[in-house]
Amino acid sequence: MDNKQDIFRRALVDFQGVPLFWSMTEEWSQVELFESRPDDLLIATYPKSGTTWTSEILDLIYNNGDVEKCKRDAIYKRVPFMELIVPGISNGVKELNNMQPPRLVKTHLPVQLLPSSFWKNNCKTVYVARNAKDVAVSYYYFYQMAKMHPEPGTWEEFLDKFMTGKVAFGSWYDHVKGWWEKRKDHRILYLFYEDMKEVKYKIIKIIYRVQHYLVPVYLSNRFRYHFLFLTSMKISGDWKNQFTVAQYERFEEDYKKKMQGSTLQFRSEI
Repeated sequence: MDNKQDIFRRALVDFQGVPLFWSMTEEWSQVELFESRPDDLLIATYPKSGTTWTSEILDLIYNNGDVEKCKRDAIYKRVPFMELIVPGISNGVKELNNMQPPRLVKTHLPVQLLPSSFWKNNCKTVYVARNAKDVAVSYYYFYQMAKMHPEPGTWEEFLDKFMTGKVAFGSWYDHVKGWWEKRKDHRILYLFYEDMKEVKYKIIKIIYRVQHYLVPVYLSNRFRYHFLFLTSMKISGDWKNQFTVAQYERFEEDYKKKMQGSTLQFRSEI
């Protein structure tokens, strides 16, 4: 495909009930047959939930807090996006297959679409969930910038799509609940973006949880400093500057219906 119009801003494809990029569905066999390794660490999130931030933190942990080692390449090279396959541009599966262990693997897939090898190999997973309103706002602006997505339309139009799960990677509600339930049977460390943001009070607790779960290494004070720096750049509660009163009320009513019966609890502001 020589014409970028043939690659970008194309409609999403409904794949097993989940809207995905056309190129992912065309090359799905590569994703489905991806062979994980027992020492892989999977970083799973719904889009715009702190994925890059979390990847930087975990890469820092894997390199024993050595900041210089973490400058070896861009984060999307250090932590490949497994299912992102775009002809002539990107292939996360191939990038991962060429990496030496231990590998950090990024995915936005809902739990039911994850390649079965991750369950077979009992891979450790860190899942990060962020409150729905902030995700919706961040995703809207990301849609405008990242042209693999269809045109977002107006904020009102995009919010409707988000609430009905007609955005890339599907329903936020199904995503966070699916991974939440899966943690009962697999090695999934489920973290909340807002807890990570509230570093002033919880940094030591979060570092302990992540470090203890992943690998028992000593992390220096320099690591803690850089963790603090990374954390301080993140914003929570920005949805208040985007939602109208009517949108907020409609969203909250819909949210209560879709989250009814779940034990998941989110904070929309800190």
